[in-house]
Amino acid sequence: MTTAVKDMLETYPADLGGVDREKLARCIEECIACAQACTACADACLSEEMVSELTKCIRTNADCSDICNATAAVLSRHTGYDANITRAVLQACATVCKACADECGRHADQHDHCRVCAEACRRCERACNDLIDSLG
Repeated sequence: MTTAVKDMLETYPADLGGVDREKLARCIEECIACAQACTACADACLSEEMVSELTKCIRTNADCSDICNATAAVLSRHTGYDANITRAVLQACATVCKACADECGRHADQHDHCRVCAEACRRCERACNDLIDSLG
C-alpha cells in the first residue's frame, strides 16, 4: 500500500545514506499514529468520571504525543542527516512509548481508549527499535 510518507521518501532526490526506506516509512507512520492515539487517549481520560486517577496517564500521553510528533518530523528531514541525532531521538521515542504503553496498560481493563493507546505505543516502540537496529 502506498502512503504519503512512502511517496515522499521515494521522491527524495538524494541518497538516504543507506537508511532502510521501509523501516523509516513504518517508523514515521507509527510515530504519527501513536501521537494521534495519545492525544485522543488523554482527551478521553479527561472525560472519565475518575479523572483524578488518570493524571499520570494524561501527562504520559501528552509527553508521548509530543515526542512522537517531534520524532516523525526529525525522521522526515534528510538533508544534512546526522545518525547520532537520529539515534538519540529514536531512543527517546522508544523510551516514552514504552512508559506510555505501561501506564495506559494499567488502565486498559477499565478503559478501552487506554488499551488502544497502549497498543499504538507498543507498535511505535517496536518501529523505533527496528529502525535503530538497522542504523548499525
